[in-house]
Amino acid sequence: MSPDQCRAARALLDWTQAELGRYANMSPVTIRSFEKGERTPIANNLSAIRRTFENAGIEFIGGLRPGVRWAKPRDKEPDE
Repeated sequence: MSPDQCRAARALLDWTQAELGRYANMSPVTIRSFEKGERTPIANNLSAIRRTFENAGIEFIGGLRPGVRWAKPRDKEPDE
């Protein structure tokens, strides 16, 4: 997972860095420094971030154009 993918996954979920830190059980400072490209978290933290996103329905895309997307189509809002 790259810093860009982390930011994109947070954007899809509409999560702040603090929320991701809380859900992944780590400091928001770790999230912030990773997303800024200042340092890569230790393997356990990186795995926890990825697992948190995957549990929330995010799928990571690799290859020439890495990115993120919803793992399955999201349900539409019911008609009122």
